[in-house]
Amino acid sequence: MADSAQDRTLPATPRKIEKARKDGQVARSRDLGHFGALTGMVALLAATAPLLNEWLGRMLAEGLRFDAAMVSDPAQMLERFGDLSLRLLAVLGPLFAVMLLVALASGVLSGGWNFTWKAMEPKFDKFNPLTGLGRVFSIDQMTQTLKASFLAVVIGGAGAFYLWRGWLRHAELLAMPLPAALAEGAGLLQGGLLLLCGVLAAFALVDVPLQRHMLQRRLKMSVVEVKQEHKETEGNAEVKGRIRAKMREMANRRMLAAVPQADLVVMNPTHYAVALKYTEGMAAPKVVAKGADLLAMKIRDLAREARVPVLQAPPLARALYAHTEVDHEIPARLFSAVAQVLAWVYQLRDAAATGRMSAAAAPMPEVPADLDPLNPAYDPALKRKAGRAAPPRREPEL
Repeated sequence: MADSAQDRTLPATPRKIEKARKDGQVARSRDLGHFGALTGMVALLAATAPLLNEWLGRMLAEGLRFDAAMVSDPAQMLERFGDLSLRLLAVLGPLFAVMLLVALASGVLSGGWNFTWKAMEPKFDKFNPLTGLGRVFSIDQMTQTLKASFLAVVIGGAGAFYLWRGWLRHAELLAMPLPAALAEGAGLLQGGLLLLCGVLAAFALVDVPLQRHMLQRRLKMSVVEVKQEHKETEGNAEVKGRIRAKMREMANRRMLAAVPQADLVVMNPTHYAVALKYTEGMAAPKVVAKGADLLAMKIRDLAREARVPVLQAPPLARALYAHTEVDHEIPARLFSAVAQVLAWVYQLRDAAATGRMSAAAAPMPEVPADLDPLNPAYDPALKRKAGRAAPPRREPEL
């Protein structure tokens, strides 16, 4: 069910605004375009007024000069008329080109550059009379109609006032010589156009923000639309959560499969467990598995089943858990502590190989104070530099 206009109270999102621009919906002010085109024409006329006045006088004089032979031959009259028309177009062409360019620039200024073919695609729903009737009596259409009607009344009133005020000067043109009449007529025309530019400028100042407001109101969204767009862009939160959970499960399964091949598991003893492996050729021991709470217990059980030594060294376990990642080598500052526990593992292996019943006591390696999360001298900046979150601060259960 579509949302009603009353439900659309939220501003449009950037995605909807971009989609609207692709559909050709931008804030365009026709009044600004009209003002720009007319102002450009007036400016060009004012800049070239002396040349135009001279050219128009010469052209008018040539057009009114003919003889009996030309009057008796219609072909010559047509040829003369065509020549004068081309000369007139040669002058008016640049004027119209300037008006077109200024109008386009005004449109870009109000709504930005936007080129799309979608606005020209046929929309068969517009042939529905009920839909068209709704558009005719919509708030936007009524606003545009009232504004256009008011603009026509104001322009007509301004033109009538200008003609009424200067009717005597217009009448005097009939008694003036042709060059003087052209110059005076150009001045009167320029004055009328300037008055018209002032009216259009006032309307453009109102119409530009009005068009933007109307577009924003048309593009408003409901809560349902915002949620649906969020699902389309970001994906369904439940689905993404299940995907992340499945990926964590697969990663944990691969990690646990590496525990039986580890050389040692360092524990906290119940909160954290980190499995280490070192083979000849490695630059440093590598973490093959790590976990907290239930996952730590699972790593411990797998290690015992595979007869992998499990060492209770809380400071080292906390430091390894906080500053290492799976399949990464341990930090250089933990080399000494890990070397001690690996030496103890090798002693256990030698004792088992030679049949001795005893081996060296389990070591308690010292860990740099700023690497142990429970030490008062711990430096959290080391975790931030590594980009890893700190483990929860728990007291070890010994």
